[in-house]
Amino acid sequence: MSSERRLIKRASAFAALSLLALPLLAACGTQATPVPAATATTAPAAEPTATTAMEEPTATTAMAEATATTGAGAALKVGLVTDVGRLNDKSFNQSSWEGVLQAQQELGIEAKAIETVDTKDYQQNIGQFISEGYDVIVTVGFALGEATIEAAKANPDVMFIGVDQFQGEEIPNLAGLIFDEDKAGYLAGVLAASVTQTNNIGAVCGTDDVPPVWKFGEGYRAGALSVNPDITVQVTYHSDVDISKTFTDPEWGKTTGLSMIDRGADVLFGAGGITGNGAIFAAKERGVLAIGVDTDQYFTIGDEYKDALVSSAMKLLTPGVSNLIKAVQDGTFKGGNNVGEVGLAPFHDQEAKVPADVKSKLDQLAEDLQSGAVKTCVSPAKGAPAPEGCEGAATGGSTTPTP
Repeated sequence: MSSERRLIKRASAFAALSLLALPLLAACGTQATPVPAATATTAPAAEPTATTAMEEPTATTAMAEATATTGAGAALKVGLVTDVGRLNDKSFNQSSWEGVLQAQQELGIEAKAIETVDTKDYQQNIGQFISEGYDVIVTVGFALGEATIEAAKANPDVMFIGVDQFQGEEIPNLAGLIFDEDKAGYLAGVLAASVTQTNNIGAVCGTDDVPPVWKFGEGYRAGALSVNPDITVQVTYHSDVDISKTFTDPEWGKTTGLSMIDRGADVLFGAGGITGNGAIFAAKERGVLAIGVDTDQYFTIGDEYKDALVSSAMKLLTPGVSNLIKAVQDGTFKGGNNVGEVGLAPFHDQEAKVPADVKSKLDQLAEDLQSGAVKTCVSPAKGAPAPEGCEGAATGGSTTPTP
């Protein structure tokens, strides 16, 4: 049995076990799978490591927690609520959790995570940390935005960090950690268009109803077209009405990736949690290049697949989360939007596939995107108008048919 099958079967078995456990958990007053801090790596953000415990988490009703105290007295209590992509997604949730663990290591905080099984449980999972007297609650993902705002307004003495949650209004105790995913996607698209041998590349994405995913996919398209207007860019978004499935469907991701390869793609970008990992599985199987997402997936995808990665479009989630927790600790925490950094991961095993002039171009482009000298002209969300100064520009929106 191939490794991706084992990973998929493990994730599926865990999901099934969690769902079976829901009625029992409900009887105990909880609707989520609590996750011990020990199941996640404490490695630095730049080089997170995949562990067996993370690949095969255990559903349990007992909340184990890592605790420490500081010289100032009781430790700051920090809880994290995942979206339905799960804590061990080797991507978004995992990188955010590593930010909590980094703060734990540096500050001596208490840390605990709750995995969300169903989108209906967001509010209840947040409420569990509130009832237990947590000082800081980190909620991960766009889909938790509404529940986080409601909780923050009702609990002004609790500090909230909403990862990937844009704040339309400033709430003093809620910091939204947001990123310019279109810039990271743009860099990935430029890289893909610069190393392709077939002038045909693909992107396997989660739902485009989530703005960060949309910005990754359309940024990738825009970046590739900036290199070669005639390049074929296949971008497919997962369209299931159940948002939880759009981020936890590696089989669809792999099937979609293989279909793109069959249509000529020789570089695949996977952007959508576990679903996007399927693109990496497909790339490895067919001997083409892959680009990861959110974190440097070379260190998280597993040894069998890492050599397929030419880079990853990173949102520096770990330091972003950690720094906001530190701000709570030192009294400098401010509500509103906090923009984290983005960039490309190193090329690792595929260093030789990236010419020196392309590396220099990417370095300069990263600076120009940051300064605003180069604009991606990607709409902030599907159906939204083009950014200021980009009127009339192509901002994406088309998708290839799902196989």
